[in-house]
Amino acid sequence: MKDKLFRYFNKKDIFCSRNGIELVDIDEGYAKVKMTVDERHYNSINTVHGGALFALADLAFAAASNSHGTVAVGIHTDMSFVKAASSGGLFAEAREISINPKIATYSVTITDESGENVALFNGMVYRKRDSLQLDD
Repeated sequence: MKDKLFRYFNKKDIFCSRNGIELVDIDEGYAKVKMTVDERHYNSINTVHGGALFALADLAFAAASNSHGTVAVGIHTDMSFVKAASSGGLFAEAREISINPKIATYSVTITDESGENVALFNGMVYRKRDSLQLDD
């Protein structure tokens, strides 16, 4: 199932693929994504745009929360920006904090190449009854 999840998120999330955000690891309740910063990610002061950081965290959140094979949709998120980033690789790691049949919560940490925190993201999903439709 891990290979199917890789293909699913790296192929079907068109926004992330067009913006250089890629899933690099996934397991039940866990996902790691990366983004190499380039000019499309900058804001007006030449640091990474908050929207780009949110998109990075959101893919990790989506992958981790759907990793059980059940469709999960975000119902709440919050994000704190703790350090500006302007170059290199950025990584978002999502970890499941709690899960029950309907609601699950996740914590996502965005770090730079040196492992320093750039942003902290928390999210909650509603777990639908539907199974994730993975390509065979």
